[in-house]
Amino acid sequence: MRSVGFLQSVWFGDENSLSEDSGPICPHSCDGVFVKKRFLCFLGSTKIGTVKQCIDGVKFNLSVFMADHTFVVGQEFPDVKAFRTAIKEAAIAQHFELRIIKSDLIRYFAKCATDGCPWRIRAVKLPNAPTFTIRSLEGTHTCGRNAQNGHHQASVDWIVSFIEERLRDNINYKPKDILHDIQKQYGITIPYKQAWRAKERGLAAIYGSSEEGYFLLPSYCEQIKKSNPGSMAEVFTTGVDNRFQRLFISFYASIYGFLNGCLPIIGLGGIPLKSKYLGTLLSATSFDADGGLFPLAFGVVDVENDESWMWFLTELHKALEMNLESIPQLTFISDGQKGIFDAVRRKFPNSFHAYCMRHLSESIGKDYKNSRLVHLLWKAAYSTTTIGFKEKMAELEEVSSEAAKWLQQFHPSRWALVYSEGTRYGHLSSNIEEFNRWILEARELPIIQVIEQIHSKLMAEFEERRLKSSSWLSVLAPSAEKQMVEAINRASIYQVLRSDEVEFEVLSSERSDIVNIGTHSCSCRDWQLHGIPCSHAVAALISCRKDVYAFTEKCFTVASYRESYAEEIHPIPGKLEWRKTDETAVDDETQVVRPPKFRRPPGRPEKKRICVEDLNREKHTVHCSRCNQTGHYKTTCKSEIMNSIEQF
Repeated sequence: MRSVGFLQSVWFGDENSLSEDSGPICPHSCDGVFVKKRFLCFLGSTKIGTVKQCIDGVKFNLSVFMADHTFVVGQEFPDVKAFRTAIKEAAIAQHFELRIIKSDLIRYFAKCATDGCPWRIRAVKLPNAPTFTIRSLEGTHTCGRNAQNGHHQASVDWIVSFIEERLRDNINYKPKDILHDIQKQYGITIPYKQAWRAKERGLAAIYGSSEEGYFLLPSYCEQIKKSNPGSMAEVFTTGVDNRFQRLFISFYASIYGFLNGCLPIIGLGGIPLKSKYLGTLLSATSFDADGGLFPLAFGVVDVENDESWMWFLTELHKALEMNLESIPQLTFISDGQKGIFDAVRRKFPNSFHAYCMRHLSESIGKDYKNSRLVHLLWKAAYSTTTIGFKEKMAELEEVSSEAAKWLQQFHPSRWALVYSEGTRYGHLSSNIEEFNRWILEARELPIIQVIEQIHSKLMAEFEERRLKSSSWLSVLAPSAEKQMVEAINRASIYQVLRSDEVEFEVLSSERSDIVNIGTHSCSCRDWQLHGIPCSHAVAALISCRKDVYAFTEKCFTVASYRESYAEEIHPIPGKLEWRKTDETAVDDETQVVRPPKFRRPPGRPEKKRICVEDLNREKHTVHCSRCNQTGHYKTTCKSEIMNSIEQF
């Protein structure tokens, strides 16, 4: 690494072709250093960047051109925009306000806004070049630091330039973090609403506006169907002005993988979006052979209600029906909304519907604030015998009779494994929360960016799981294989008594169980509830030299896992290849989607949210201190008036 020294000439070549003998290069009096055959500009110990960045000037913080934000006569800037950025940066950093006397494309006159301060600056454009140079610089500041609590130059545009790179790295860069970083770096305080607006404008500059997102939806859906044949991607509008109402997307690879390799379980749930026009993301997910999250379909609705869930389940039924002659018997898991229950019952009449145990346990924990209740509820839910279930419910009632009474509104067949009417293979909760984490960072972005986030994640996950499973040598997926190995180890100490060709009695030191390999059942009920032979069944199968893996449900095999990810999710072309450049160019037959009328109010959202449970709670009873009656206050008491009337 060798310093080239202060460089004065302008260089217009390929920076990768530079060598240590290239001579003067940078026009900004930078120290040049070669690092791995690349020329980097430095000002003292401050790294500016590559030569191209240094010459472009606008792509990075121009304050690096000025040590301690000072100016000198003759100092040059690439153009007027670069100079304005530099002077604004210096004013903010040095805490003085500017009063601009003249500012256009060829000249700039300004002075300090404080009365009596002699500081002035004048810059002009050089002839036949975009370069701006400082012609005169008069006086020094005598006003001190007079912009502590705010700064007129700290506009929304300036804040956007300050946070742009941070937003690229972190979509969830919060307004309060913007306030903190500006205060820390510049020592000024800006209004929260200004930071909020800057973040919204910055996101729009990087990812496109929310309005553009809705406008491009029809074209984007067409691209999904072209690049991924067999996929469903439809946008629905409402009103004469085609306001966005709903969007449904299910990639063919997801549909195929679910029908040919996944467990026949579908989790349903919604997550609120935080973009300019709000909305809710609805999703349907399943489990692969290894118990992993498998997204099947998702959609965005303007409002989550009974009608939107009926629509979503209708579209999901279409997606499955298009790829299968008869839809298999499914088990749905949700948070128990009435609208979801009604939609499932109408659109999938042969299916079963269960409450998500995670949601149920969180509700009882929130209402009764007792961790033991939550523990007993899970124990009862996982019980494989009715006796075990009743024992845990009795313990729960001893801890809180009110909680036990509250739980009666949820029939055990909807949440307890032992009473389950549908096949759940031991899954008591949906994996919606895991899917929601995929888009947590993208919830504030335009609708197309939310979809692209899911699409990118799906592409990566499908590819990663295909590659991972290619090296598996076992018959079952790893989690199921682990259960099988544990069952085989336990079975080695059991005694097996054979009754006939299919029925066995298995004796252990603690109990006796009856196994029927013909009906794939055991008196412990573990086999039929989980789909994998229990240790008693394994002992019986080994005793008659049967292959234990042949008696495991197919959906737990490595072959099924690979089938789930057999189809690829293909990339979607970028906007530049398919976007419509101007709304006025759209003909009469083209669907134009406009954003919903409802939009998020500006400013900080309220922290307290009204819950349905809060509305059902008993209201506080008011008491009158004058007549000792309830239902009113002293100021509205009518007893004194009535006494006066009676006396009259």
